Amino acid sequence: MTKYLLFSLLVLLATSCGDDDGPVIENEEELITELVYTLTPTGSATGRVQLVFNDPDGDGGVAPIQQVTGPLIAGTTYQGTLTITNRSDPSVTIDVADEIRDEAEDHLFFYVPDQGLDVSVSYSDADANGAPLGLETVLTAGEASTGTLELILRHEPDKNAAGIDIETPAGAGGETDIAVTWSVTVRN
Repeated sequence: MTKYLLFSLLVLLATSCGDDDGPVIENEEELITELVYTLTPTGSATGRVQLVFNDPDGDGGVAPIQQVTGPLIAGTTYQGTLTITNRSDPSVTIDVADEIRDEAEDHLFFYVPDQGLDVSVSYSDADANGAPLGLETVLTAGEASTGTLELILRHEPDKNAAGIDIETPAGAGGETDIAVTWSVTVRN
């Protein structure tokens, strides 16, 4: 009986001393509390414009603040740069754009102007495979107009899907990490 009890105790200890690390979660969705799309005019034009999304408490709770710091100027080309951060803990700022850059093959930004807004956007960065990413863009403002510009970040899209481009996310699949729509004006 003692041998049986000792054997049972050893089996119990052996099975309870396994790996306690738990499953590894890969590509956990990033928390984005602030997104700023900065548009800097090229050439001699002046007037940097920022499209800002700020949601300090994350999903739920207080509604996010969205603002555009000024109009775009018709006929102007802008270099676009995204700054994306997680400031959910006031003592720590996490650069989410760096995390997205590190996992570029698994992310793709779309920039979708509505039909009323005369702007065109193109990618100026790519992942390691040469597929577009969208943290850096070129935006060209056409004629004077008003409308919306929607920014969508997809996680694990099919970057080779037929029919997708910077303005057409349909068919890309993947999960939407964030979608933000701003009201934008292009003036003469």
